[in-house]
Amino acid sequence: MKVILTQDVKSLGKKDEVVNVNDGYARNFLIPKGLAVEATASAMNELKIKQGAQKHRKENELADAQALKKKLSEITVSIKSKAGSSGKLFGSITSMDIVEQIKKDYGITIDKRMINLPDAIKTLGTTEVEIRLYQGVIAKVKVIVENDDTV
Repeated sequence: MKVILTQDVKSLGKKDEVVNVNDGYARNFLIPKGLAVEATASAMNELKIKQGAQKHRKENELADAQALKKKLSEITVSIKSKAGSSGKLFGSITSMDIVEQIKKDYGITIDKRMINLPDAIKTLGTTEVEIRLYQGVIAKVKVIVENDDTV
């Protein structure tokens, strides 16, 4: 009997997969527990519509991420921080500081977890930072750390 899985089932398949199982296994275990539904014509149509909508949503997310990548790769983020005479910062520039500066200067909201910054920036100068926008879409932003001479 063909069934459509409504949840991941260990050693059988993932959610929304169509699998072939024994009649007794389907009728006595999978369907009563809500792990699967019988693969009727209407259920198959619903599955195709659901998969089409999911594919369309992923394509839109990818297009949005690529547009944001283009926008981000053109900008340069300038952050002022206090530093000693050797060029070493008294604090450090973290991914949160970069996110706040991008939002303040350009109005672009990014999650701080998207920024790939292995260690905080601790010196003056220019650093190129990667921002993971979507699976396979990575933007590179230049971050310039300047000395804050206002004190």
